[in-house]
Amino acid sequence: MEPTNQKFLERVVSQKALQMGSSFPCQICVVGFLCGVCLTSLFLAVLTSVGTFGFTGISFSSLSMGNSPLNSSSEIIKLGILEFPVKLSQDLIDGLMHGMMDMIQGYVITSSDYQSKVKETARWVDSKGREPESDDDERVSLLTEAWGALLADREPEESEFSKRFGLSKSSLPNTPHLENCKLSAQVNKRLDTRSGAGRFPPWTTWKGSLNMYPATETDENLRSFKDQPVSDGAYPPWIVGSDEENYPLTRKVQSDIWIHQHPVNCHDPNIKFLVADWEKLPGFGIGAQLAGMAGLLAIAINEKRVLVTGYFNRADHDGCKASHSSWSCYFFLETSQECRDRAFELITNKEAWEKGTIKGKDSYKSKEIWTAKVPRVWGDPWSYLQPTTDINGSLIAVHHKMDRRWWRAQAVRYLMRFQTEYTCGLLNVARHAAFGKEAAKMVLASIDRDWPKVITNQPKSEIEEFVWSNHRPWVPRPLLSMHVRMGDKACEMKVFKFEEYMELAHRIQMHFPHLKNVWLSTEMQEVIDKTRSYPHWNFYYTNVTRQVGNVSMATYEASLGRKTSTNYPLVNFLMAVESDFFIGALGSTWCFLIDGMRNTGGKVMAGYLSVNKDRFW
Repeated sequence: MEPTNQKFLERVVSQKALQMGSSFPCQICVVGFLCGVCLTSLFLAVLTSVGTFGFTGISFSSLSMGNSPLNSSSEIIKLGILEFPVKLSQDLIDGLMHGMMDMIQGYVITSSDYQSKVKETARWVDSKGREPESDDDERVSLLTEAWGALLADREPEESEFSKRFGLSKSSLPNTPHLENCKLSAQVNKRLDTRSGAGRFPPWTTWKGSLNMYPATETDENLRSFKDQPVSDGAYPPWIVGSDEENYPLTRKVQSDIWIHQHPVNCHDPNIKFLVADWEKLPGFGIGAQLAGMAGLLAIAINEKRVLVTGYFNRADHDGCKASHSSWSCYFFLETSQECRDRAFELITNKEAWEKGTIKGKDSYKSKEIWTAKVPRVWGDPWSYLQPTTDINGSLIAVHHKMDRRWWRAQAVRYLMRFQTEYTCGLLNVARHAAFGKEAAKMVLASIDRDWPKVITNQPKSEIEEFVWSNHRPWVPRPLLSMHVRMGDKACEMKVFKFEEYMELAHRIQMHFPHLKNVWLSTEMQEVIDKTRSYPHWNFYYTNVTRQVGNVSMATYEASLGRKTSTNYPLVNFLMAVESDFFIGALGSTWCFLIDGMRNTGGKVMAGYLSVNKDRFW
């Protein structure tokens, strides 16, 4: 029976040792267990030599191994309360000791074996986990860089692209975070232009690219429907959401402004013009320029004139090649090219000035422009603005400048109704820098894992080309936009620390716990540095040099140069408009205008948390 028991114990011990071999503390336990087995064997051998005893509760009181060497021929074994002098042969002791050592060596993972096992385990983990992750990282980097190359000022030729990335452009998967700027500009131009015989643009219930769906050109009923004049049910395609999701009458007002600014016949002698350059005094930011132009548009509507904008100093840089020094570098023109040509023709006509057919900005006092009378052709819709602005925990229902707030929102929305291809490209670059890697991970998780070794090119279906192409580019949502205005703004309003903005962000997060993404815009480097104190938030921001210390905004913008100091604020502005939530300071004109754009862009019910109120309220 003893050999059988020995083999059984060996099998048990072997399995146990292998299972626990990856843990060094467990090895100590195994050694103790095996020593116990050996001592038990010794004990059984002693019992065999002295006879068979029936007992319960046998315990070792001591096993003397002090001054007596292990190879001593006599030991005293205590069983319970009895002591038995036992004479053991040297052969028996030697045999037991060798057996114990063999068992330990055979079944215990030594320190060197343990280290080897750890290395083997690590290699296995790498092959099952880290190596694919490393491979995924390479694929993500490849796709991100390849997408980025297509956004460069000079897009690489096919051969150059293939040599650099080992891919063809057509093999790249869809870019969810980027917009097809060329296509968008074409669609928007069609929606912003009267067709032959002065027909209205196709503002039907057919959205975006669907107006270019080729099947409609051969179907007489559909073509007739698309060519119908604008009806009361149609509204400008740049307005998102219902009337309840925007400032009162937004859709009607935007439609009426467009009609006012796009007369059927610009050479009609009854058409009068107001031609004005954008404000260019030193220290005037883009926000002030937009506020001034909103006043001029109000004057033009009140006097039944077509507003024509002139020189825009912020477009006076090498990025605006096709539309140098013009608002049309960034956004669609405020009127048709025909009316612009007619207005600039009349500028040189002395009689036109005398008759009042044309006027300029100098025809009005500064106060008339900055505090222009809000057009009353739509009544007073500002009197029932929904109270969705929060300041110090309370909603602002009424204030002294509700009419100006409503009108500036309408004016800026109209002036920024359609982005040009250049502006669209700036946003693509910003989104790719911020979200490109995340987008690449998403896309690679949904396609063949062997990409780019295995590439499946499928032609675009009609639903992709004409329907899904109208969806806005992907951004991580929900997205909170935060504009932190500090610096020299302290001379106009009380400025607040970044921590106070983050307190408002936390208030939003308490209600929407899945919110963790912040698009941060600020001119201060100290604000960017403080984001490290909020590791549970994801902050995105443009890569631009920021202020260190307190200098004037004019000095700061001059240090950036005309191109950068114009492009990056406009990108931040438009990202704020598209975000789900917004935190800012209404005492800042820039924040004031962002709020207006959001409230005419379907974001009224998202609310607005401000650290302060407008200084004129």
